[in-house]
Amino acid sequence: MSEVSDTKRAAAERAVLMIEDGMVVGLGTGSTAQYAIEAVGRKVAAGMNIRAVATSLNTEREAAKAGIEVVDLADAEVVDVTIDGADEVDPALDLVKGMGGALLREKMVASYSKQEVIIVDDSKLVERLGTKSPLPVEVTVFGHRRTREVLRSLGCEPTLKGGDRPFLTDNGNVIYHCAFPGIEDAYTLEDTLHRVPGVIETGLFLGLATKVVVAGEKGLEVIERAD
Repeated sequence: MSEVSDTKRAAAERAVLMIEDGMVVGLGTGSTAQYAIEAVGRKVAAGMNIRAVATSLNTEREAAKAGIEVVDLADAEVVDVTIDGADEVDPALDLVKGMGGALLREKMVASYSKQEVIIVDDSKLVERLGTKSPLPVEVTVFGHRRTREVLRSLGCEPTLKGGDRPFLTDNGNVIYHCAFPGIEDAYTLEDTLHRVPGVIETGLFLGLATKVVVAGEKGLEVIERAD
């Protein structure tokens, strides 16, 4: 196992320590979140009563394999804590997420969670969003090339995820990876993008993360959102 994988696993296991018996847990999507799924599965196997809300069909399958009961978001009275990864984290704990293609469901689950705990390695920490990762934007298939041109007019270079064989989300949409030369005002950009016909959701997760578990050479650090 690589050193990066080791640190991601350690961060995931630290985040899972926040889960208590009887909780409903949101499970993220992607390689980092997979370690959290495995750790939650071990808690279930040890007798802990945990139900989960999955942020993608793949996560639902992986949770079932780990022995975790999966419930629909609509059937969960509350999501106590969601554990997920991120592509970028800024000093205010605002995020870029969704390079794995599950941003709509991830944002829905995050929005209904009491706590959103993000697990990352320290390479994901940035001073300004958009400096390392493009911004994923989920778009309807219908007219998506028109939508691409509107996205380009906002100052980014949009690239269709999957290229000539477009990636389709669990919701049947496509994703454009929008490369900005840094995002000056994420909140204004989020509002602007939501006004574009054809845009379903963006990978800007603003004001949602409550804690970030960061794994680095010096070990683990838990950063909490300032009140």
